[in-house]
Amino acid sequence: MNMSQGAAIHRTVVLVGLMGAGKTSIGRRLATRLGMPFVDADAEIEAAAGESISDIFARHGEQAFRDGERRVIARLLDRPPHVLATGGGAFLDPETRAKITASGTSVWLRASIETLVRRLEKSRTQRPLLASGDLRERVNQLMEERYPIYAQADIVIDTGEGPHEPVVEAILTALKDTTKARA
Repeated sequence: MNMSQGAAIHRTVVLVGLMGAGKTSIGRRLATRLGMPFVDADAEIEAAAGESISDIFARHGEQAFRDGERRVIARLLDRPPHVLATGGGAFLDPETRAKITASGTSVWLRASIETLVRRLEKSRTQRPLLASGDLRERVNQLMEERYPIYAQADIVIDTGEGPHEPVVEAILTALKDTTKARA
């Protein structure tokens, strides 16, 4: 499906979900299909801070990171419509969630614990919230804490082990339906 043949997207599409759910890789493909720019909030935060997210956590703590994340996402949501991949904790912040709801269409990329653990095994050392302890236990804990909040997203899409294209198609269909419902 090509969105240019259906309803136009006039709001930023904001991808939310746990790390490893595929927000960046799916977001890039989705942006291409929509003919919109893709923006990764974590990359924008690193650029604004001049240091990596791991360094921000280590030097300044999680709260300083979350404060910067809130400011950067608010600024990004003021831009013309685009596809925005957020960090796993961004949607948990009530102020950020309200801004996303007001300015964008949120899409929760929901993944199983098996999918998340498999995807995160190699990159866990670069992820401050996963750097130590049992990976499966930590991911499960994050799922329990975050999934009820992610469930507030406008659209929920299950991701799996397969290729990303069916997920992109499901998002495109849901966006078309959501755009029609808002009209």
